[in-house]
Amino acid sequence: MTTKSAAAAARATVYGHPRQGSGRELKKAIEGYWKGRVTADALRATAAELRRTHWRQLAGAGVHEVPTGDFSYYDHVLDTTVMVGAIPARHREAVAADALDGYFAMARGTQDVAPLEMTKWFDTNYHYLVPELGPDTVFTADSTQQVAELKEALALGLTARPVLVGPVTYLLLAKPAPGVAADFDPLTLLDRLLPVYAEVLADLRAAGAAWVQLDEPALVQDRTPADLNAAARAYRDLGALTDRPKLLVASYFDRLGDALPVLAKAPVEGLALDFTGPAAANLDGLAAVGGLPGKRLVAGVVDGRNIWVNDLEKSLTTLGTLLGLADRVDVSASCSLLHVPLDAAAEKDVDPQILRWLSFAKQKTAEITTLARGLSQGTDAIAGELAANRAALASRAASPITRNPAVRAGAEAVTGADSRRSRPYAERAAAQRAHLGLPLLPTTTIGSFPQTGELRAARADLRAGRIDTAGYEERIRAEIQEVVSYQEKAGVDVLVHGEPERNDMVQYFAEQLDGYLATRHGWVQSYGTRYVRPPILAGDIARPEPMTVRWTSYAQSLTAKPVKGMLTGPVTMLAWSFVRDDQPLGETARQVALALRDEVADLEAAGTSVIQVDEPALRETLPLRAADRPTYLAWATEAFRLATGGVRPDTQIHTHMCYAEFGDVVQAIDDLDADVISLEAARSHMQVARELAAHGYPREAGPGVWDIHSPRVPSAEEAAALLRTGLEAIPAERLWVNPDCGLKTRGWPETRASLENLVAAARTVREELSGA
Repeated sequence: MTTKSAAAAARATVYGHPRQGSGRELKKAIEGYWKGRVTADALRATAAELRRTHWRQLAGAGVHEVPTGDFSYYDHVLDTTVMVGAIPARHREAVAADALDGYFAMARGTQDVAPLEMTKWFDTNYHYLVPELGPDTVFTADSTQQVAELKEALALGLTARPVLVGPVTYLLLAKPAPGVAADFDPLTLLDRLLPVYAEVLADLRAAGAAWVQLDEPALVQDRTPADLNAAARAYRDLGALTDRPKLLVASYFDRLGDALPVLAKAPVEGLALDFTGPAAANLDGLAAVGGLPGKRLVAGVVDGRNIWVNDLEKSLTTLGTLLGLADRVDVSASCSLLHVPLDAAAEKDVDPQILRWLSFAKQKTAEITTLARGLSQGTDAIAGELAANRAALASRAASPITRNPAVRAGAEAVTGADSRRSRPYAERAAAQRAHLGLPLLPTTTIGSFPQTGELRAARADLRAGRIDTAGYEERIRAEIQEVVSYQEKAGVDVLVHGEPERNDMVQYFAEQLDGYLATRHGWVQSYGTRYVRPPILAGDIARPEPMTVRWTSYAQSLTAKPVKGMLTGPVTMLAWSFVRDDQPLGETARQVALALRDEVADLEAAGTSVIQVDEPALRETLPLRAADRPTYLAWATEAFRLATGGVRPDTQIHTHMCYAEFGDVVQAIDDLDADVISLEAARSHMQVARELAAHGYPREAGPGVWDIHSPRVPSAEEAAALLRTGLEAIPAERLWVNPDCGLKTRGWPETRASLENLVAAARTVREELSGA
């Protein structure tokens, strides 16, 4: 074990912290501002108080160097766009008129101006706003936010380290701006961008920064020699600056591979590396390059993305090995704590036996400071913490909660035939057309309808005992009646029941499946002010009884039009949960798939002819390294087919995906063998339709014509124009008309207007195709 003299310099730090506050104060303040109930000054005051609270909590827990610049009103990549002055031309007037309103216009759009494209942050469920760049982009430094937040922390007497998105990752995340050639490479702008970073670094140094962290997670992906050369040049130039703080270059989410020697040789003072999961390979990689002599290493040994307690003794072993590979070793989480909830101790309803297995941001901070203390002072100094940790790990390993013999036997009995439809697609399509009788360019929605304040209040009243189950269910029936009646009047072809009974597309199912654990306060940011409570996969998964049949059947009883059954697919049930780390993900996916297979069978037996099994996370969960992808895609697509493969040929299986780069998974989309897929396409201008066509995708598809993550109402003409673009890639007999995603976050007025415009667009284009 380590000794005090061997690691006296060890310190604790984190890369970032959850932004929302214990009561989601930031969400409420921002949404209040959008609605005109909260002033800009009040919003800024709320944000400043949250930052102060977070920093004080971190320092009080023993964190020696708190992060600044990780806070955001919406997204840290959008903040970087502001910092480097890369404001899209269509938003410049709004930003010049009012910086805060212009910022939100870039994030959400306005009725007249479209927002920036939004997509997933690597393989997480966090969404970032994609920078739009072109050969004419002019960068200008604006370090106002970064300097102000640093000064706030320093004024509290804290040691603070600003955290910025690194220049290489920023450019690699960017896309060509509208009107710019699709083959434009934003990385060609690096020499234009580096002087702006130099100016920001000088400003931060002048404001009192001793260190600045530059995050380069894009370097853990497969990178070309040109990409690696760009990284080498970037840090050669930034390292050569004389007027700058010390530089800490950080990576996370996977191993650095060929980028590690590039960064190890760079003239920077430190590296921050992930040593969890597949990134554990960074340990061997670091040894292979001869370590980091004379440099600081921040070791991410506590998993920043999952919620299980750290194995402290294992982490100390890793840290002990690292001591010989760097001049100074500090301790951190593997990435920002943005991706986990705030405090497990707030979960008063969780079984105390399970609660001791959980570690949220507050508990992870304690683990980090414990490890730093053990590394500096020796294991005797943390003997009590080590004993408690060993007991928690042993409790989980031995618990019967984690294993269900019947579930395991069912998973082992699965055969290849279980994951195949009984007829090929061409035969199924003919049977479905005859059975459903849908028009050309059929219209539908993705599933959810607005979750009104009244619905949320009804759920809260039920939990608090202010209404009984009968009263709550009467409210749900009334909402379903309204949703079905409205869709019929609007002219939608395939209806949904609107999901008024569902709190979240994953949590709703998790609460009905054995093996899952739901939280009350485990909120995690997905995008902007959208927060979710990922459930926890604590044990083997089983379905005690049907989960959706009752309300779907009720909706179908109200109309002669087909009503879709709505389920969340096995990969998304994993991706948007905190998953088990004690068995392969593929095994857990198969268990979830079998539970969903039973639900699909019950829906079909109840007369549901169209069943949608959503897999928006299929691309999100794709491993960052190409070498790891075939194994993942094999079990991911097999799990979907296992869930859906038992239905009759005339039962139509839909799936849905949104806000991701689909080009990397087009073959996997094909391998799902769904009859219809709906995908996000409005913000990306039908890019996915072209990708499907290039692949030769043979089945039906609905690339979205309405961006539901923006409050703007697209006109019928705009939706029709997108449809015509879609028809350039997908034949009319295989093209559906739908929004990008569910309507849960939208209000009823904009939903009515947008959906009616969507139906009108479909009608217009149908008439054009018929020559009428």
